[in-house]
Amino acid sequence: MNSKKRDNKKDTTLTNQQGHPVTDNQNVRTVGNRGPMTLENYDFLEKISHFDRERIPERVVHARGAGAHGYFESYGKVGDEPISTYTRAKVFTETGKQTPVFVRFSTVNHGRHSPETLRDPRGFAVKFYTEDGNWDLVGNNLKIFFIRDPLKFPDLVHAFQPDPVTNLQEKERIFDFISCSPEAMHMITFLFSPWGIPANYRHMQGSGVHTYKWVNEEGKAVLVKYHWEPVQGIKNLTQKEADEIQSKNFNHATQDLYEAIEEKRYPEWELYVQIMEDGEHPELDFDPLDPTKLWYKEDFPWHKVGKMVLNGNPKNYFAEVEQASFGTGVLVDGLDFSDDKLLQGRTYSYSDTQRYRVGANYLQLPINRPKKGVATNQDGGQMDFREDYGDQQNPHINYEPSTINGMKEAKNPGKEHQPNVEGNLKRESIPRQNNFGQAGETYRRLNDRERDELISNLVGAMLECQKEIQDKMIEMFTKCDEDYGKRVAEGVKQGMKKMKDKQEEAVREADSEGHPSDPY
Repeated sequence: MNSKKRDNKKDTTLTNQQGHPVTDNQNVRTVGNRGPMTLENYDFLEKISHFDRERIPERVVHARGAGAHGYFESYGKVGDEPISTYTRAKVFTETGKQTPVFVRFSTVNHGRHSPETLRDPRGFAVKFYTEDGNWDLVGNNLKIFFIRDPLKFPDLVHAFQPDPVTNLQEKERIFDFISCSPEAMHMITFLFSPWGIPANYRHMQGSGVHTYKWVNEEGKAVLVKYHWEPVQGIKNLTQKEADEIQSKNFNHATQDLYEAIEEKRYPEWELYVQIMEDGEHPELDFDPLDPTKLWYKEDFPWHKVGKMVLNGNPKNYFAEVEQASFGTGVLVDGLDFSDDKLLQGRTYSYSDTQRYRVGANYLQLPINRPKKGVATNQDGGQMDFREDYGDQQNPHINYEPSTINGMKEAKNPGKEHQPNVEGNLKRESIPRQNNFGQAGETYRRLNDRERDELISNLVGAMLECQKEIQDKMIEMFTKCDEDYGKRVAEGVKQGMKKMKDKQEEAVREADSEGHPSDPY
């Protein structure tokens, strides 16, 4: 700890790998302070591309996972309205239509063989093999995230993963980052409550986390959020319960999912969406594109739009679960992106990671390959093992346009969504941050048992931190909710005193209880 403090006296000006000083490490460059990102974000592209390549062959995040096959069945409606009012995506518009899916559940920050009882967000990634190609809905069990700008993603993961010198995961590193990142307070409140340790994958919620868009035949768009709700019910664990389970079986969630499917107790989730008119919504005290925020049910109702059933286990873990590759940019017609900065950054990063981790031709693997036919001019690369190149494709023509029987562009199935974008290019955060409001509301909405567990877990973790970090965290908890901050402060104070008393007691015990020995 002291060695870390000594290093602070050196020149610590941050640069990129070209040696250029980094003047803003908090915000990507966008059109206006809430508009879409631009491709010339060099610092971001360098940083995230390097981060995507930090581990081989294990995933940098979401390494520990389990998966299953199944299907999604559309209900064809949003409330009493046909779903085509809002989207022309065929996966939704036909009532009773079943689409094959593959789902991968995971923990985020730990290695491939880490215990499934660790406190961590869980990944909830669904690959829909639709008639229009693949759609990947890549999310988590919790409905929000720690950060809102993709430039911070490598820093977030580094803070949560082991010290690069000692290889120890330290609570102080985590809270050092969080204490400097107030937008993370909402996620931390969920993570250190029982919601941070789901009982297993079958009893776990899922969420797309980000705000997406639905687009109808006329090209009109609405903002949407996706929520998976387990028909089996939701179950979470206390820290004590998780510790007891880990001592007996650190693969319990994978085993539970596999055995349930083998015994034909097929797990099910219903898919709900929230819909909001496209726009900035100045009447709200938060930005609807902010992934650190919830859209509360009482303001934006949940609409049930379909059901997912998992009824098939993988035949080979590596070929299917380990090589399954997802990306937030994998959308089909009728679905679209919002200007959520984190979503746009992930859209580049995820597919870039798969090309690095699995290979340039990862989409030729059976688990990733669309069920519909593929005809592309993308050619070569390591492990290009295609055998069919399109029945109507001239094998000599791997470019477009062409007048000698090359492939042709598809007809657009509907009117293109054309959002208006204008503004100065900026490196700024969004204006309506409200970093503490929803975190406090979540604290107040937890029941007494969940609040007690939250305080206990936070206090236990913060005892490992320097006082400066403890004080900063307590100040931010208090901004979330006065009682929240007060309880954490009292817990830390008592915990530090107990720790000091135990250390002094150990000194006395060693002196009084040591056994005399004769010299030799």
